[in-house]
Amino acid sequence: TGHLSKLSICNKLCYAVGGAPYQITGCALGFFLQIYLLDVAQLDPFYASIILFVGRAWDAVTDPIIGFMVSRSPWTHFGRMLPWILFSTPLAVVSYFLIWYVPVIENGKVIWYLVFYCLFQTLQTCFHVPYSALTMFISEDQKERDSATAYRMTVEVLGTVIGTAVQGQIVGMANPPCIPVAPGDNITTEGYYSLLTCCLSPRSQKTAYMIASGAICSIYVLCAVVLFFGVKEKKEASRPRSELMSFWQGIGLVMGHGPYVRLVMGFLFTSLAFMLLEGNFALFCCYTLGFRNDFQNILLVIMLAAMLTIPFWQWFLTKFGKKNAVYIGTSSVIPFMILVVCVKSNLIITYMVSFAAGVGVAAAFLLPWSMLPDVVDDFQVQNPDSRGHEAIFYSFYVFFTKFASGISLGISTLSLDFAGYMTRGCTQPENVDITLKVLVSAAPIGLILIGLVLFRSYPIDEERRQCNRKLLQEQRENEVDSETDSTELTNML
Repeated sequence: TGHLSKLSICNKLCYAVGGAPYQITGCALGFFLQIYLLDVAQLDPFYASIILFVGRAWDAVTDPIIGFMVSRSPWTHFGRMLPWILFSTPLAVVSYFLIWYVPVIENGKVIWYLVFYCLFQTLQTCFHVPYSALTMFISEDQKERDSATAYRMTVEVLGTVIGTAVQGQIVGMANPPCIPVAPGDNITTEGYYSLLTCCLSPRSQKTAYMIASGAICSIYVLCAVVLFFGVKEKKEASRPRSELMSFWQGIGLVMGHGPYVRLVMGFLFTSLAFMLLEGNFALFCCYTLGFRNDFQNILLVIMLAAMLTIPFWQWFLTKFGKKNAVYIGTSSVIPFMILVVCVKSNLIITYMVSFAAGVGVAAAFLLPWSMLPDVVDDFQVQNPDSRGHEAIFYSFYVFFTKFASGISLGISTLSLDFAGYMTRGCTQPENVDITLKVLVSAAPIGLILIGLVLFRSYPIDEERRQCNRKLLQEQRENEVDSETDSTELTNML
């Protein structure tokens, strides 16, 4: 049919590039914000945990709201999704830059970081929700969408590599010396903090963080421009929409669709596991393993491994089915998570573990996004009269994962506070080591296992997917026929 036009490689690449800003900034924030707030901005761990949690929770709440606004926005000359991307970019870039700036005002620091972190998350959402829903509007062919998603995931993981590399290498060059306070030393917290501020004001590190954020901002703008000019949103893909819904009706709609609920619940636990690992791995490398000068390279290995294995997982899921890919991909990390904690700190083993973790990260990355369109198609087969709700499905998925990541970040920073984390100390109390081991190994393994158990009940296997594909194809052909009939009729009259 004429409807299912093929996408050129150039189209797919331009579409894929749009996924990079979200990952580059997300990765820099995920790996470095906690350590930045604790060691550079020198905030109390309790306040740092509040900023991290409130920022992520706020981000999660804005997702469905923006999703609704996007699904209600009118069609323009450029499409329905692309104008959102264009207008949010300049403001997002400014607020991102200000997150990595240490303000002169000592008392207003917490408010400063809270405001700009929340503001950036909102503007980022105005970019990313329309962008992820765009998958449904670049083509109506399931294969083309899957292929575009694989391109997108490869570029997104490349984005995480760029984010980790830019931020890690620039910041790593200005690593400040640590403060040698042995656990037995009798020093008060006040004394420790005054020692921290008088001896080692990390000026070079503040500058390094700002240079890194400037570099990331320019990449963000470049990607947005390529996406805007390189992708055409299809008008026929946004067929007449059904009646507009309220927020709660939307929740009812997506939560009433069984396969969607099971998919989201399964991925909620597995992605939470990877978020715990990501959020605490820099601290774990620095303090528990003692690789203070290597942690940025270790993070880079994880992300490079993920980027290199995305094409493998794409091949795997087409050959063996998406459900099998979930089981094998996600569980492949578990042995290595156990290994990193059990073996005495050894740089070569750490690099091996990081590579293996990257392979699992690739699977955790690609699979939710390649399975979401299947669920939306399944919903459309069962509700042929309900249309135009793609953005709602995507935004609720992002909502759940972000809310989970907010909780995981808040809990992990608070746990470090309770364990007695010493800002920029050369060594940490034993409790901090134990806490970090739990946060990067035991807790993620438990969450992955829960996620895999939940996946057992996910009903869309390959057979049902192909069946849905045929039914949707027939629906579209009937629509085209009835449209041509009605046009002929009008012409006759």
